Amino acid sequence: MLFATIPWKTHFYPMVPLAWALRSAGHDVRVASEPEFLDTITEAGLTAVPVGSGETVEERIRRIRGEDVSGAPAAPFSKNSLYELGKAPRQSLSWEEISWIYNHVVVPQTWLLNDEMVDDLVTYCRSWQPDLVLCDVLTCSGAVAADVVGAAHGRLLFWFDLTLRMRQDFLRAQERQPPGDRADMLRDWFAEWTRKYGRDFGEELITGDFEINVMPERYRLQPHEQTLSQRYVQYNGRSVVPSWLCEAPRSPRVLVTFGLSSRQWEPEMPTVSEKQVQDILDSLADLDIELVLTLSSEERERIHRIPRNTRVVDFVPLDIIVPTCSAVVHHGGTGSFHGPLVHGVPQIVIECSVDAPAKRTVLREAGAGMSIAPDEVTGPRVKECLTRLLEDNAFRVGAERLRQEALAQPTPNALVAELERVTAEHRARR
Repeated sequence: MLFATIPWKTHFYPMVPLAWALRSAGHDVRVASEPEFLDTITEAGLTAVPVGSGETVEERIRRIRGEDVSGAPAAPFSKNSLYELGKAPRQSLSWEEISWIYNHVVVPQTWLLNDEMVDDLVTYCRSWQPDLVLCDVLTCSGAVAADVVGAAHGRLLFWFDLTLRMRQDFLRAQERQPPGDRADMLRDWFAEWTRKYGRDFGEELITGDFEINVMPERYRLQPHEQTLSQRYVQYNGRSVVPSWLCEAPRSPRVLVTFGLSSRQWEPEMPTVSEKQVQDILDSLADLDIELVLTLSSEERERIHRIPRNTRVVDFVPLDIIVPTCSAVVHHGGTGSFHGPLVHGVPQIVIECSVDAPAKRTVLREAGAGMSIAPDEVTGPRVKECLTRLLEDNAFRVGAERLRQEALAQPTPNALVAELERVTAEHRARR
């Protein structure tokens, strides 16, 4: 079993519990990524396979974009339709809208994150002959390698499946275009690589033979024809329980965290500024709560006033602190969202993540929390939302209901047998 991932912790960490479940069941498990990521993989106790160049992703972005690292321009239209949940028919994006996303976001991101990995991944898979290649949604190079050696190919979903929804929007819009105006840059990227290795393009390269999805079923963005459900299990990397967490909080504990991913190379994503953080702290200073704020030492130096009810830490394992909290305020990252979800803790999402509109819908429909747009983040606004979360027991009831739906899904260990069956099925077809 080969896991393939881009060198971002937020994409690798959710893979670790399943990788260990497979290894504990007796399978040979390895994880392929770029050289800059090898220490992170081996720190998780897993076997790493280096693929790609020695250049880091940050260095590559700077080399390609120069000093302008702002990424793709903002879409000249609303993308809210991409995030609509529910069974009611949705308004698909038009050809102009979806092709703009493909040409300006999806395809440039695909070749930037994958071109350096493809050849090495194919070479390694030809040598090792994995039965299954499991990839996060951005590691398209793993799909190419799986196709070349006839391995089953699964996609790991720890968020909403924008890839599948965008592909279906694209194909529907493409059918309505004149034959000479149906350019498909994502297909072209895959076809160029598969042609190099004597293979033909197939849609399963984009969508996977199957997917593994941790979202409770009724909140999934787009159903795959073959979806395996898995309970989300938190992994945070190296974790130590701080002594202050061994005592029960004297007041309601509130965690405010804007995630490790905000410290990685994602310059195009909105973030919460130090000025906004200071405004939040000032506004929450008179509440009878124990506020735990995660900030790096560099960020902490730019915060001038720390209220008496606030503890500032560089890092604290989410699976250790979240169960002790009455509410969590976060940026919408994978771990920050799923941690409160599986522990039944109400949450406030500052909508910094790309799939924030869908998370907003989940929290609203489940009655498990609230959300705030980045440009609306002020101290008084956060205080207003947090006070409602702490005083209205309905949010706790909604969060517990959502937790039960999440816990009803199979654990990684319980998923192993089904994963073995699906792998054998797709291997036999090839």
